[in-house]
Amino acid sequence: MAAPTEKTPSLASSQQKTIYSILFAISFVHLLNDSMQAVIPAIFPILEESMGLTFTQLGWIAFTLNITSSVMQPVIGWYTDRTTSPYLLPFGMMASLIGMLGIAFADSFHLIIISVIGIGLGSAVFHPEGSRVAYMAAGNRRGLAQSIYQVGGNSGSSLAPVMTALVFVPLGQFGAVWFTSLAAVAIFVLFYVSGWYSRQLIHFPRVKKQSGEKKAIDKKRKNQVIGAMALLVFLVFARSWYFSGIGNYYQFYLIDDYGLSIRQAQIYLFVFMASGVLGTFFGGPIADRLGKRNMIFWSMVGTAPLALLLPHVGLWAVIPLFFVIGFILNTSFSVTVVYAQELVPGRIGMVSGLIVGLAFGMGALGSVVLGKIADLTSISNTMLLISFLPLLGLLTVMLPTDNTLEKWSKE
Repeated sequence: MAAPTEKTPSLASSQQKTIYSILFAISFVHLLNDSMQAVIPAIFPILEESMGLTFTQLGWIAFTLNITSSVMQPVIGWYTDRTTSPYLLPFGMMASLIGMLGIAFADSFHLIIISVIGIGLGSAVFHPEGSRVAYMAAGNRRGLAQSIYQVGGNSGSSLAPVMTALVFVPLGQFGAVWFTSLAAVAIFVLFYVSGWYSRQLIHFPRVKKQSGEKKAIDKKRKNQVIGAMALLVFLVFARSWYFSGIGNYYQFYLIDDYGLSIRQAQIYLFVFMASGVLGTFFGGPIADRLGKRNMIFWSMVGTAPLALLLPHVGLWAVIPLFFVIGFILNTSFSVTVVYAQELVPGRIGMVSGLIVGLAFGMGALGSVVLGKIADLTSISNTMLLISFLPLLGLLTVMLPTDNTLEKWSKE
């Protein structure tokens, strides 16, 4: 589906009322979807013990999951920007259900890889289309709508440590079978959402570009937008690489360097993930006051000194540092998506796929690299390395300001 362009503002404004029932429904499914994705890193300690996997193999599992969803997200977004596919959502979730069954019964590294491909494909379908549903239900409160939608996903991700402690430690790998019920519930809710989605297409018809439109595009402006989008993708990549390092490997750092058990380590990771949910929720309103670009800048640069300090503190300081780091770093999570949508108006699915999918998922590449570094050196060295990543947020000053984006939209 081609979302409204700047030349068709009436399409975007045809439904000014915010539909909270749909927003909370799609946010709830986002929670279920991302909690299923979170099962993969949650069972890393279990797989390491039961199957004797190396850190590099664990990195490849994380890479396969995220690269499958991240590469396919902008492709699916590009496709649905041009076609009507409201019922793609529940059918995509069926792939996740099959993948969860595979995880529960897999007895080899290769079967784990095949299973996570199914989960990744389901996620690849859900995220761009879920973001589109949030856009359609937002009315004139797009920032709030995106925050509600993203909070669901971050809440699901934050459940990984809880799942490890309550499900996988006592039940082992087979505990994944219980999460097929989450996929079933998600499919049921998505059929309801898709019905609403299909009825709203009259307000958001496909808008095809005219053949002469490309000639009217200012080449300099086009290059500026492409450069800004590339930088934004890189910044989200750096942010997600840091998250991959913490989410996938910090539990081993706590176990090896601080002597914690698997169950105890999950408490620390939960604090990090849960504070990120709060940051995602409050990031939108804060950005309304400070500006979206400023929010992106301070979420990374403000995190940098704390991230650099984290590997050198005692265990007593890890939880408070985790809470502050997770909160600050995630204040730009939903803001980044809204900024990208304003940078490239009219491409809701593709832009959401690039930011939420490709840019964030490409951080999974860091999982492989970091796993290899951990195998060759140590977990401690890996944690030291990732502590420098938030400093890349200084590059945010090269992005167009909010006023510049507003000016471009009026031209």
